[in-house]
Amino acid sequence: MIAAIRLIDQTVKKMLTAFCAVFLCAMVAFTVYSVVMRYVFRDPPIWGDLLTVLSNIWLVFFALALTVRDKDHIALDMIYNWLPLKAAFLVQQFWTAVIFCIGIVMIVWGIEAVQTMGGKYWEMWHFAWEDGGIVFKPNYMPKKYAIAIVPISGFLVCVAAVASIIEDSLRLKAGTYRQSSDLDVTE
Repeated sequence: MIAAIRLIDQTVKKMLTAFCAVFLCAMVAFTVYSVVMRYVFRDPPIWGDLLTVLSNIWLVFFALALTVRDKDHIALDMIYNWLPLKAAFLVQQFWTAVIFCIGIVMIVWGIEAVQTMGGKYWEMWHFAWEDGGIVFKPNYMPKKYAIAIVPISGFLVCVAAVASIIEDSLRLKAGTYRQSSDLDVTE
């Protein structure tokens, strides 16, 4: 059972890392293309800057879930080192629980924002599911597509926080718990 959970955890981490890499590459490609078209050919695409920003937003929100899982988020590492191990554990778990609550907020209000988001990006086309198939919509892309990452990221943050708490608790119980590896400069 534990092996299956670890496999799922590692698979999700690899998938999120791959998504981040894809969005980073897309962001660079859109930027380079827009700059070349703007300054070399004097014909910039109207969608270039928007896709760069959208790629950046989705990259940051996927990376948020990765940092929560890897405990690379902003933490009180110096204070953790001064506290006894169990006290440091409790403080770290408290902050992970706070991050879990932030994930819940992202889910609840993210879903509400997606459902109520008005307006469209005038320069963006999109694909839609109609009549049992995907169709190209050459008009406007709804803004809700851009912010759909908020509840998705909220869910991933919650899962990462729970996984982190469970993992640390099992390590504390087994006597192998220690603070994050980035504190040990000898590694």
